[in-house]
Amino acid sequence: MGKSTQKMKILYAEGDAEVLAEQSVTIEKAGHHVTQAMGRKQVEEALRTDAFDLVVLGPTLSKNDRHHLPYIVKKHEGTRVLVMHTDGERHPYVDANLDTGRSIEALVEKIAAIETTANQITASPAPANRAAASQAARIRTKETVAR
Repeated sequence: MGKSTQKMKILYAEGDAEVLAEQSVTIEKAGHHVTQAMGRKQVEEALRTDAFDLVVLGPTLSKNDRHHLPYIVKKHEGTRVLVMHTDGERHPYVDANLDTGRSIEALVEKIAAIETTANQITASPAPANRAAASQAARIRTKETVAR
């Protein structure tokens, strides 16, 4: 069978509507399904009503939101978190981060790295071993994305 064309379902959050609209288009052009959220309350509402493969917390969200939202996201089994504008900081609930000043292309590359890891999990062991495989994949994602 050929390579999977399934793309990720992404919740993308920003604090600036213009940035949200522009960056969402670029992520969608990479083939992903993007749901937009303006600010913390919309992120929380989207997570209550839908499931996502990845939540991207953009640089125009407040530092407070970029710090607290990963805890909320991780209450949803299997959802990964990518935080932008981190200045090298590492958060224990974040699967990937992108430092300040990186391009939208760098974001798309990070998403691709996370997607590759997620696809490896899908092709992995039986249900009894999925929890261990999921934990191992989170570690691999952090290692891959940290590069």
